[in-house]
Amino acid sequence: MTQNEQIIKKINHFLSEEFEVDKARITPEGNLKDILELDSLDYIDLVVVIENNFSFKVKPEDFTGITTFGDFYNYVISRVNSKEMA
Repeated sequence: MTQNEQIIKKINHFLSEEFEVDKARITPEGNLKDILELDSLDYIDLVVVIENNFSFKVKPEDFTGITTFGDFYNYVISRVNSKEMA
């Protein structure tokens, strides 16, 4: 399993647990907000979960343009990779 696949697996696990969603509903093309039923407070929870699981800070503007789980995976993967290169 590649590092990216491990990151996606970890994301799916914590999203499923935190937001009580069946992992089968979490697909790259799925709409993040609709499937997780996110409201503004849930976005704060999501940010906290990301920061705790991947040890990087998230800015609100980072979510601009993230609509699908695939977008979300790419965001987290790019942040993890840039953190490792620093």
